[in-house]
Amino acid sequence: MNQGGPGQDDDPAGDPAERKMRFLFALRSRGVTDARVLTAMERVDRGLFVKGLFAARAYEDMPLPIACGQTISQPSVVGLMTQALNISARDTVLEVGTGSGYQAAILSELARRVYTVDRYRRLTQEAAELFRQLKLNNITTITADGSFGLPDQAPFDRILVTAAAEDPPGPLLAQLKLGGIMVLPVGQSDAVQSLIKVTRTERGFDYEELRPVRFVPLVEGLGSE
Repeated sequence: MNQGGPGQDDDPAGDPAERKMRFLFALRSRGVTDARVLTAMERVDRGLFVKGLFAARAYEDMPLPIACGQTISQPSVVGLMTQALNISARDTVLEVGTGSGYQAAILSELARRVYTVDRYRRLTQEAAELFRQLKLNNITTITADGSFGLPDQAPFDRILVTAAAEDPPGPLLAQLKLGGIMVLPVGQSDAVQSLIKVTRTERGFDYEELRPVRFVPLVEGLGSE
């Protein structure tokens, strides 16, 4: 996480204990303080989800490119989004935007069941294979247009969206349980986005703005790659 001198994170096969310590220190310093979230992020090795040229940078706090023109979010943002969901061990979570599978793996450490959806079949297939290797048996991976959610599995205790929409999608709001929480980036451009927390109440929906972020856009339809 570049907490030490230059070049210390260049070797992905460096001292694992020291690397993990720097990784967790960087998370805490950026506001990830929930003990359960930190434990989950300690257990899930981000290096398994970053391939190719960027593998050596897997433990730095930065987003990295993955296949299909998508990105794996920076660890501190993953941690802050997960923390904002306040997941309990009995919750069922919907993730829109599987990407590399890293965020779903974190969620699987905290929730009873995770459904993760992506519009790119290549990404869902690669993530599903990695989940099998890691024995993360409480994740269901689906290729679909995530902007419509998963009506057949709704309602959900928690919903996490890892792509930015102009407004929270109506179908996802409708699939949130009473008392449920959704965390997602919203914004009309990739330059101006805010991470928001939506809580469903008996009166409707409460919105809380958390921090500025930058995510790829939420796109309807299936991907062509």
